[in-house]
Amino acid sequence: MTAPDGALAPPAPAPRPEVSPVLGERPEWQRWAAVVAVHLAGIALWEVVVRVFAIQPFILPAPSKVLATLANPNYSWLKNTGVTALEVFGGYALGLALGILCALLFITSRRLMLLVFPLLVTLNMIPKVAMGPLVIVWFSYGIGPNILITFSLCFFPILLTTIRGLNETEPELLDLVRALKGSRWQLFRYIQLPGSLPYLFSGMKVATILAVAGAVVGEFIASERGLGYLMIQVQASLDTPAVFMAVLLITGLGVLLCLLVLLLERLFITQDARIQ
Repeated sequence: MTAPDGALAPPAPAPRPEVSPVLGERPEWQRWAAVVAVHLAGIALWEVVVRVFAIQPFILPAPSKVLATLANPNYSWLKNTGVTALEVFGGYALGLALGILCALLFITSRRLMLLVFPLLVTLNMIPKVAMGPLVIVWFSYGIGPNILITFSLCFFPILLTTIRGLNETEPELLDLVRALKGSRWQLFRYIQLPGSLPYLFSGMKVATILAVAGAVVGEFIASERGLGYLMIQVQASLDTPAVFMAVLLITGLGVLLCLLVLLLERLFITQDARIQ
């Protein structure tokens, strides 16, 4: 386009992207407040629906009846929650440590990657519920076997995403470090590790869900303590409010673990580098 005097007109400014009024940029405290408000509104609606339609407690208890079960000492909520938390966090930590360690071994040894990694993929395809009875036969009852079941679910996602992150390093950066006579440790410390962190945290987020599922599955199969074991016990007597309370506490453990991972991600990774 030309101006009236024949000179070139300056280019028109690019249109600004539309910002959704719902998803637009807001202060972080407002976003968290909105999340809490939605949850509280859902609980209030739940209470109203149960009372208006007079739903029987053994079908769908009101939130007030669910909270009332916390006062019952027969359920030993604190003790059972502590057992399940130990299984969730213990299995998750073990899966994280060994997942990162094995990823480093596979990256440093191509032969090991070719020989062992396919075996791990095959083992990961085995349904963990089907392995539960064998774990009990091998290791008996208790917290330890449930930690192993949790570990078996968390290990592979962390391993897979860490390997991918370590392999995504730009070849130009690797060649530059080698040209500068950098050691293998310096190559890993300053190039590969920072570049793999977004992928690592992506796998850690997936593993948070699997960690809770693994602990509960282990307690369902065979256990004498924990929230999963308690759910089996109260289900036989149709104590639905206690079942709901156990589910809420298990969900709370999962949310706590997820928030911990998000906090670590914020500390170690910038906003632009995170994988959503």
